[in-house]
Amino acid sequence: MKMLGNERTAVQEPIIRYAQEIGWNYVNPEEALRLRNGKTGIVFHDIFIEQMKKLNDFMTDELADELIKQIHRIPANIEGNLIAWEYLKGLRTVFVPDEKRERNVKFIDTDNIENNTFHVTDEFSFYNGYKENRPDIVFLINGVPVIIIETKATYLEDGIARALKQIKRYHRETPELMTVLQLYVVTHLIRFYYSVTWNESRKNLFNWKEEAEGNFERLVKVFFDRERVIKFINDFILFVRQDDELKKVVLRPHQMRAVEKIVQRAIDKQKRRGLIWHTQGSGKTYTMIVAAKKILENPLFENPTVIMLVDRNELESQLFGNLKSVGIEHMEVARSKAHLQELLKSDRRGLIVSMIHKFDDMPPNINTRDNIFVLVDEAHRTTGGKLGNYLMGALPNATYIGFTGTPIDKTSYGRGTFITFGIDDPPKGYLDKYSIAQSIADGTTVPLHYSLAPNELRVNKETLEKEFLDIAEYEGMADIEALNKVLEKAVNLRNELKSKDRIKKIAEYVANHYREYIEPMGYKAFLVAVDREACAMYKEELDKHLPPEYSTVVYSRAQNDPPELQKYYLSEEEEKRVRKAFRKPDALPKILIVTEKLLTGFDAPILYCMYLDKPMRDHVLLQAIARVNRPYEDEQGRKKPCGFVLDFVGIFDNLEKALAFDSSDIEGVVRDIQVLKEEFAQLMKEARKKYLSIIEGMSRDKEVETLLEYFLDKEKRQEFYKFFKKISTIYEIISPDAFLRSYLEDYEKLVKMYRSVRANYEPRIDVDKEFERKTAKLVQKHTEVGEIGEPTEIYEINDGLLKKIEESNKPDIEKVFNLVRSIEKAVQKEGNKDIYLISIGERAEKIAELFKERQKTTQETLEELKKLIQEINEARKEQIEKKLPSEIFSIYWIFKKEGISNPEERASHMKEFFDKYPYWKKSEVHEREIRKGLYKVLLDANIDDIAKMVDKIMRLLKGGKYGS
Repeated sequence: MKMLGNERTAVQEPIIRYAQEIGWNYVNPEEALRLRNGKTGIVFHDIFIEQMKKLNDFMTDELADELIKQIHRIPANIEGNLIAWEYLKGLRTVFVPDEKRERNVKFIDTDNIENNTFHVTDEFSFYNGYKENRPDIVFLINGVPVIIIETKATYLEDGIARALKQIKRYHRETPELMTVLQLYVVTHLIRFYYSVTWNESRKNLFNWKEEAEGNFERLVKVFFDRERVIKFINDFILFVRQDDELKKVVLRPHQMRAVEKIVQRAIDKQKRRGLIWHTQGSGKTYTMIVAAKKILENPLFENPTVIMLVDRNELESQLFGNLKSVGIEHMEVARSKAHLQELLKSDRRGLIVSMIHKFDDMPPNINTRDNIFVLVDEAHRTTGGKLGNYLMGALPNATYIGFTGTPIDKTSYGRGTFITFGIDDPPKGYLDKYSIAQSIADGTTVPLHYSLAPNELRVNKETLEKEFLDIAEYEGMADIEALNKVLEKAVNLRNELKSKDRIKKIAEYVANHYREYIEPMGYKAFLVAVDREACAMYKEELDKHLPPEYSTVVYSRAQNDPPELQKYYLSEEEEKRVRKAFRKPDALPKILIVTEKLLTGFDAPILYCMYLDKPMRDHVLLQAIARVNRPYEDEQGRKKPCGFVLDFVGIFDNLEKALAFDSSDIEGVVRDIQVLKEEFAQLMKEARKKYLSIIEGMSRDKEVETLLEYFLDKEKRQEFYKFFKKISTIYEIISPDAFLRSYLEDYEKLVKMYRSVRANYEPRIDVDKEFERKTAKLVQKHTEVGEIGEPTEIYEINDGLLKKIEESNKPDIEKVFNLVRSIEKAVQKEGNKDIYLISIGERAEKIAELFKERQKTTQETLEELKKLIQEINEARKEQIEKKLPSEIFSIYWIFKKEGISNPEERASHMKEFFDKYPYWKKSEVHEREIRKGLYKVLLDANIDDIAKMVDKIMRLLKGGKYGS
């Protein structure tokens, strides 16, 4: 009986069928292998040559053949992947001997897609001489692989995680193939995620749901629409260098949607304004870059000018120094006001990157063309007041698209900046909106939680309100420079914030808090001080409690700075090194002390906690706390649960005053950690009633039996896993806390219960690696004192084991799980040497699955597992007696089990082939000869399908599955 949601029939085959229905031509694995000239080939050789000649009038067979060789020689890393992408985009050249010059090669016709060939194939076996991998589905354009899909069965709860693990393995083991591929998809029908190759983190997996959530056929057909796939490659993939590190990104659905809307607005002659609100951390900068590129390339705009207005942080991030890599050739960065005036006066076409202040005193009507498009970053602050007037006056007929990471504040409705950009899109003025709540739901950002520091460390509430929160003209605070000017006037507030005694106490508190709460989670922190002097003071005090290398001060220089400020100056190179190191989990520093720098534009997903000791409000506050909202996942697959702000000022004590926005716009932006404590209490109440009660008052042996019986029901297991994940995530955030004392004992029981159930029912998963770090520490502590043993007993498989099982007082269900784990361990340990064990391990796995699906009784399962133990013992004994090499004995054992006549004699004939072709695991030629040998010895064996049998044996010999 096949399980519902089988990978092949429910997921893989429908994708291929849907792809064919929208114009992709299916090629079966055998034909694909022939087209690639064997497993070491990457491209469909003849198709590629034919298409290159069709798309390039100078191309010859020899030149196209040389191109294939160049593709195979591309370095197998992200730098090589950039080269492959440039080939696909037509940015790379080939030397044409007849013309004695380099010519750009067109790999894909983007103007007429029917000029291209589109193929899809499955079971794409690729071998690099060391490792062989077999991706489920591969899509090719003009013979070049561009997209890989890894599918999983719908019934697998962790299907996406398993598929992603395989994608990571392909990068590690067969990087040559992954270097040419540009996108990957992981799906198990229920969910459909995509990302770019060489960007394997779970946080960079994007949910493809925009077009047709819940309808798998439509999801597949919209995603693999041939025009869209070409757009993905040509428009929506970016390679960028930040701090000298090459990164590859692909736009998310909301970004692609916004790009299309921006281009449509640029075409519209009636509407000349547009406002994009995409919440902080959702990739606004990349949206701007791609929109600029699309406008520049569109012939409708007749050689336009695109002006991108960005802030200093963006310019310094190097993104805008590397726009050639995205195909933007004609680009100028305005060096000064005079340089910008010169560019506009001389009617410069292409891209101009500038900062808004360079429009100061700009003459009116300096350029009146209507094919000028101005993309303004952080529009809520950069175009306010006279600078905005200079900009609009200088370019009166331009189209203006504003971008913001924060919503319209209440003070701006009906006037000001947002009317400038949003007048064409009433009532609220958004051309496109991607809210905080949407971004959290999509996993684009993580939720934010806050906690107020103890009362004695916070500033006086009356002073804070009088000098900051209650002043009406400060509402809608848009940029940090304006905030700093306000704080200079707030004399009493600033003096209180910088009181030496207070800073000493807070530094000690921060050091302890970081050590107890944040460091055990593996994350990093910002300490945000009111000004540069306060930063220096905090550094002095923090060093008394933490190693000096734990923290670094990052701020700008100023004239006439005293020595105590100069002491922490960083050169440009030093600051770059610090930023780079901060993003890495194992590198120092762990805490950055800042006041202005890095509070906008700095993206460090590992940043979890912000110690906030600077009064902020409105846009500035939203921008600052968004530094901690980036998703992050460590190498063990643990995800950052949220971002956390510890407020030493008292800002969050009055959120209505601090955030002057519509409540619907900032819904869920930041929640009191007290809410999590209440949720934890509720979940523990549910745990006692629903789970802990199952084993209440039982002895250890009865506990295990009861748990295994209770969780035989798969739905109950899945429900329990989800419940535990939820409660352990909250525990990770709030621990250690006095609040937890009354729950610890029961929480520890719940942990033991989860460990036991998970280890028995999901034996391939290392359950200890699944725990959040603080829960893992709890498990480790109890293991060391002997309170938590192995959740399953592992038996040594030998002649005495069956007798031991018979005499054991353990319940049968526990014996079943112990035997399954014991066989699995034996296969893991000895399978490389004694290859026949792999097939026995597969049978044990199938028996266990049927038992878990309740298709076999406990007694039936136990008897069948005993037979497998007996088979292992017999095989070991026979191997010693026959003195056959491992490969030969494994072949003999398979022949014997399959009922083939004269198994030993036939297997022995294979020895001469293995002796003659010893490199069969690395050489395709040698492997072919071993296959021939197997055919030869099986020719007269009366087997219905020799090819299938040979394939099965070869898979087993190479360490793969025998029965697949």
